[in-house]
Amino acid sequence: MRIEYHRTLIADRVRNQALHDALRRVITPGATTVADIGAGTGLIGLMAAKLGAREVILYEAAEVVAVAEETIRANGATVCEVIPCHSAEMEDPPRVDVVVSETLGNYALEENIIDTLADARLRHLKDGGVIIPARVHQFVVPVISDGFYRELMVWDGVGFDLDLSAARTLSLNNVYVRSFAADDLLDGGKAAKEWDTVTLGSDANSAREGEVSWTLAAPHRIYGFAYWWQAELVPGVTLSTAPDAPRTHWEQLYFPLETPMVLEASESVLVTLSSRSSEEAGTHLAWSAVHFDRDGASKARQSLDLDKGWIP
Repeated sequence: MRIEYHRTLIADRVRNQALHDALRRVITPGATTVADIGAGTGLIGLMAAKLGAREVILYEAAEVVAVAEETIRANGATVCEVIPCHSAEMEDPPRVDVVVSETLGNYALEENIIDTLADARLRHLKDGGVIIPARVHQFVVPVISDGFYRELMVWDGVGFDLDLSAARTLSLNNVYVRSFAADDLLDGGKAAKEWDTVTLGSDANSAREGEVSWTLAAPHRIYGFAYWWQAELVPGVTLSTAPDAPRTHWEQLYFPLETPMVLEASESVLVTLSSRSSEEAGTHLAWSAVHFDRDGASKARQSLDLDKGWIP
C-alpha cells in the first residue's frame, strides 16, 4: 500500500483548502448528496460530511480503501458509505447532487479523470448536479534556461571515448517532473499559453491535442517547454500548478527538445502537444516544435514521443 503517496495529499494544505472551499459552496446542509470518486483515505468525503452533506458515497478501488473504512468509523461519519470499487464498475449507482474527484496528476489527465467523470455524469450525477472539478486548463511555455537540458545530456560527458547517444535519445524522449523559476521561462512565465481545455463530465474525449506559437521579441535559445495546469473546481475556486501559484504537492513538467532551438528576434516557434490516456494503456505523450524564420519559412522541426523513451 502506497500510504506515503496519500500522506503527501493529506499534507497539501493548498489542495485541501481549495477542495473544502469548493464543497462548502455547493453543499446545502441536510440536503446535498455527494459521491467522492477515488476517495483514497477518505479525506474529501469526510470534508463533505462535516459540511453537512446528507449522504456521502466514497468509491475507492485500491487497497487504501481499508484505511478509508477505518477512518470513517474513527470519525463517526454515519452519513458516509465506502464502496470498494471504481465508480465505473458500479452497477446502477445511486444518483447524487455533487460528484467530486481529485484524480489529477502532474500531467493533469494521467489518472483518467476524463473517462471517470464522463461516466459519472452519465450514471452517477442527478440532472442539474455539480461536478468538481468543472474544468482543467493546460498551459505551456518555452524554457530558456539550460540547466534542465544539461542534466539530461550527462550521456555526452561520461568520457572514456564512449558514444552513449542512444541512451541520450531515450532520455530526451521523456517528460520530467520539475519546478521552474521565473528566470527559466520565456518572459518570466508570463508568455505561457493555453493549449487545451477540458470540461469535465461533458467532454468524453481522452485524446487531446493542441498547438500554440510565440514570436520572440529578442533572441533566445529554447531548450524545451514547461507545462502546468489550472483546475476550476467551482466558479471562483481554482487549483493551479503554475510556478507562481501557491505551492502544492504537484509540480510542473519539462518537455525537452533533442537539440536547443536558437531563435533570433522576430522568429517564431510553434509547439504541438498531444496525449491519450486510458486505464488499460496508461498515458502517452508526444510533442513537436517547429522553428520559423521572420518570413514564416520553416527552419527546423523536432518531434519527440514518450513511447520512444522506453527501453525496447
